[in-house]
Amino acid sequence: MSVRADGLPTRVRIHEVGPRDGLQNESVALPVGVKAEFIARLAQAGLTTVEATSFVHPKWVPQLADAEELFPQVSALPQKYPGLRLPVLVPNERGLDRALALGATEIAVFGSATETFAARNLNRTVAESLEMFAPVVHRATEAGVRVRGYLSMCFGDPWEGPVGAEQVVSVGKALLELGCAELSLGDTIGTGTPGQVEALLGAFAAAGVGPEQLAVHFHDTYGQALANTLAALRCGVSVVDASAGGLGGCPYAKSATGNLATEDLVWMLNGLGIETGVDLAALATTSQWLAGHLGRPSPSRAVRALVGSD
Repeated sequence: MSVRADGLPTRVRIHEVGPRDGLQNESVALPVGVKAEFIARLAQAGLTTVEATSFVHPKWVPQLADAEELFPQVSALPQKYPGLRLPVLVPNERGLDRALALGATEIAVFGSATETFAARNLNRTVAESLEMFAPVVHRATEAGVRVRGYLSMCFGDPWEGPVGAEQVVSVGKALLELGCAELSLGDTIGTGTPGQVEALLGAFAAAGVGPEQLAVHFHDTYGQALANTLAALRCGVSVVDASAGGLGGCPYAKSATGNLATEDLVWMLNGLGIETGVDLAALATTSQWLAGHLGRPSPSRAVRALVGSD
């Protein structure tokens, strides 16, 4: 049964990050054929944006070292599922070259709101990371490739503690001004709470950045991901990142647990009467199937409720 609540979007686009952000932090490296089938199953379940892989150096994320082999196996899926988008993460110009060579039409860059995480994740200051992204975004947009900007540590940093909204807005606006079409605000270690979400989105609005330019990316470390998502929806955000089965964390922030599970998100959105186009039963079955390949149960509560934990 669904009950509409006032002040919420009628439709939410789920940005599925399981094949990239999810699998990059799993200890089990899956065969490329399993990854390709996973992406195909996600598309079949009705997800319209599926982040396929990352063109980062294999030394840093060995779980995604097969990007050149994987992407050609899934790049034709939009012909079968019209409207399907398959963005890929690129860390720098070399990553962009690799993605463009394989025909990628959407990319993402990954920045940090804090100096410590920028140093640990990118080996650069925040300013230096923006300088690195500038030619990537420029070349991509010149080639007609849409660019998304990820911004991590938007609420808390394990080394620096709470992160001020002004700091996040400053870096976020810089990414948008480089040419990013969308900015995903990441609660990388899952410390955010609904009041903080509302305050940050209010700070962006006061700086001239509306919710139509923003997405949210919550981790469920303290069980706040759904509550934070609802707060963001009430502020007008209609793009939410999630990971099938709750896969993933962050390899550079050890306190970060799994992403918001896509199934848990869809269950809540269905209950609110918000359209997603996602077949929840098919998605849960897919996550259970993948959990079998990973050798452990899915952490998603909705998956366990719908199809069991075996």
